[in-house]
Amino acid sequence: MGYAYGLLAAAIAAEVAGTTAMKYSEGFTRLWPSLGTLLGYLIAFTLLAQTLKTLSVGTAYAVWAGVGTAAVALIGILFLGESGSLVKIAGIALIVAGVVVLNLGGAH
Repeated sequence: MGYAYGLLAAAIAAEVAGTTAMKYSEGFTRLWPSLGTLLGYLIAFTLLAQTLKTLSVGTAYAVWAGVGTAAVALIGILFLGESGSLVKIAGIALIVAGVVVLNLGGAH
């Protein structure tokens, strides 16, 4: 099971990298960031598919979506000049809390 979570973490990292590259692709008009986006998502979906051999789809997708969303939001705040209001930070914390609760509730 630990191996599956490692694959999922790598899938999330690839998805976050792909999404960040998309920001720099300027609507897919710049070659290298566009290729980075495609490569990031190709790796992410390949690793997610491997993860789903072991983890339930609900658990894997909750972690994938929640952690990925929180990570991209934090990258936007820390590195891309997006606002970091208290409300936005609270929203990120709620996403992470939701993922934790889903994982705790999904254990049988």
